Amino acid sequence: MTYSAPSAATNGAPAPAGHLYGYARVSTKDQDLAIQEAALRAAGCEVIRSEKKSGATTANRTELETLIEFARKGDTIIVTRIDRLARSIADLAAIVRTLEAKGVALRATEQPIDTATAAGRCFLQMLGVFAEFETNLRRERQFEGIEKAKAKGDVYKGRPPSIDATRVKALRAEGVGPAEIARRLGIGRASVYRLLGAA
Repeated sequence: MTYSAPSAATNGAPAPAGHLYGYARVSTKDQDLAIQEAALRAAGCEVIRSEKKSGATTANRTELETLIEFARKGDTIIVTRIDRLARSIADLAAIVRTLEAKGVALRATEQPIDTATAAGRCFLQMLGVFAEFETNLRRERQFEGIEKAKAKGDVYKGRPPSIDATRVKALRAEGVGPAEIARRLGIGRASVYRLLGAA
């Protein structure tokens, strides 16, 4: 969803300095953008670009790309929280560098972040470090959970085979036919033939 897309400046002249542009993002199609958009309008955003894309990467985030490209020196891009821009500190740092090179400030409505001020820049850097640290901790816990499950013989070892191949081969060695083997073991004849063929 997009509110009033940026338009080219009249007669090719640059847009006036000091414009406020909003960016809203949710990760999935069933999530709602309305709360973010309302907060951005309340913050005075003249234009709001919105999209439903994962924040794991900045690739194919066309609304964000359009907004960054359109913004001019003196403008400010506003988000509700920095995780609306990026989920990794590397992506966030790249976005901030691009904006700073253009003279565009970044501000968040729910966090004390404003790259137009020294305190705001410092808080942004600290928040990015903690966000990445939390992500790494979450990955470590997930990995530890998988390792514990493997050690206990739970999931991740694969489903045990439902056909006793040894029993099939033993019955065949006794002279029992494939159809009878299938009947005795309660399995399909195709499974019996497959096992015997593999043997």
